[in-house]
Amino acid sequence: AVQLVESGGGSVQAGGSLRLSCAASGAAVSRSHMGWFRQAPGKEREGVAAIDRSGSTTYADSVKGRFTISRDNAKNTLYLQMNNLKPEDTAMYYCAAVKGVSGDYGYWGQGTQVTVSS
Repeated sequence: AVQLVESGGGSVQAGGSLRLSCAASGAAVSRSHMGWFRQAPGKEREGVAAIDRSGSTTYADSVKGRFTISRDNAKNTLYLQMNNLKPEDTAMYYCAAVKGVSGDYGYWGQGTQVTVSS
């Protein structure tokens, strides 16, 4: 079974940085299309960043230039480096992996909370 475990969340002041990690087991991050999502209270879940098998990355407009998605194949871990954090970045952050050939994100982690104070 595929398992994804996030870590690295916390509380920071605006302008600060955090790096989220997503340790994967049961699947190789190098061969998976993976992404980071977030959900703030009262809001819908939104995609933040994604990386495909070739290493191509995409970002939500709201985080472009501030967040970087990457992976360490040797550690089988996905990362999200978040710089210049803003209060509106406050949310629960989830990593996810596409399941099979459906293109749907079928595997999800439990989430890690990021809180940014002004």
